[in-house]
Amino acid sequence: MTREARRAPEARVRWFGLWDSYFVICYLVTTGLVFTSAVPQTARLIAIGALTLIVPWYAGIGRPLMLRHESDRRNGFFVGGLFALFGLATAVDLTSAFALFAIVPMLMMSLAVRPAVVAAVLGNLLPVTMLWLQGGATAPLMLFVLLASLLGIALSVLLGLWIKRVVRQNREHAELIEELRRNREQVARLSHQAGISAERERLAREIHDTLAQSLTSIISLVQAADAEVEGAPAVARKHLALVGRMATESLAEARAFVADRTPASLQESSLAQALRRQADGLAAQTGLLARFAVEGDERPLPMAVNVVLLRAAQEAGTNVRKHADARAVDLVLRYGEGQVGLRVTDDGKGFDATEAERGAAEAGPDGGGSGDEGSGFGLRGMAARVAEIGGVLSVVSRRGAGTAVEVKVPLDGAAERPSEPSAPRPETAGRLTEAADDGR
Repeated sequence: MTREARRAPEARVRWFGLWDSYFVICYLVTTGLVFTSAVPQTARLIAIGALTLIVPWYAGIGRPLMLRHESDRRNGFFVGGLFALFGLATAVDLTSAFALFAIVPMLMMSLAVRPAVVAAVLGNLLPVTMLWLQGGATAPLMLFVLLASLLGIALSVLLGLWIKRVVRQNREHAELIEELRRNREQVARLSHQAGISAERERLAREIHDTLAQSLTSIISLVQAADAEVEGAPAVARKHLALVGRMATESLAEARAFVADRTPASLQESSLAQALRRQADGLAAQTGLLARFAVEGDERPLPMAVNVVLLRAAQEAGTNVRKHADARAVDLVLRYGEGQVGLRVTDDGKGFDATEAERGAAEAGPDGGGSGDEGSGFGLRGMAARVAEIGGVLSVVSRRGAGTAVEVKVPLDGAAERPSEPSAPRPETAGRLTEAADDGR
């Protein structure tokens, strides 16, 4: 149970603990006054006995009703018994009227406002009524008792209203505490669910960008090796060597992924070197003409930016291999003023961006799709990664005119602004000659 959940009942019990102490003091003072009064001893014993019976009557019946803050027939039963015992004590010894200091608050806490005020007025009129019925009282004494009763009525009403207000405020406070507890539990539950969903999304992106892509490449290479094993064993061995290298890299990625560490390809090399290896691997796996270039002055980047750009290059390369039917692909890493960017272009068949967006929407959060380059989990996962570090992902494509995927990430909160790139330093890998410009 939370601290807020415990505070509501504890507040009520603590408040009633103070009231219990007040009740005991009133009982002791009243019985002490009765014990020293001038009435006969038998009358004193009867009055003290009646006042003493009020204690278990309150503890066994009245107190639970007051803590419950509800009203039913038992409240009337309790008030009737309370009046009977108080009336008996007052009838035999008028000094017992001092018990009204405890009786009136109990009436106010046991009944609704109007019945409680009526009962308090009747309780204050009881001593003067008993004195009048007994007779023999002088006029000054009757006047004094009557004035005392009227003053008691006024004080009882004010005290009763104050008690009702305190009880109501305590009840509202307890209800607010309970509501706060429920709201906090709901927020904690929703936060837990959101955390689970975010972690699932992160795991899905990591698996898609690392293990799933590597396994796809391994399957393709094994199939290629199987096709060449008899006619061109040297080519088959080359494919198998690539399979071994990719399996080793995938194992390192998996271990780093499980340990939640930096990707293995970035642990001992720069982003540019990792991207160059990515281009070399793409060329070796597919036979594409893969070129890598760096524009601007290369400088260290935050690891989060390095990871996102590397994953974007991996995803773009996978899309080129699986969907583009391209002859050449260019990877350009651009260091600009206040930003860094990565652009991956191919001269493949391209796709319709409108249809791709529709296919991505139909795919839903699980990433199923039509299989186009622009649909499925890949580009949406890439966009989510880029957005997490404040970057922007853009995809430009036309059917028959290839595709360009560009990621721009601002650095140090600087606004994105165009910068003149320095002369590119192309790094070319592959078996084909340089393709013609794709027209984008």
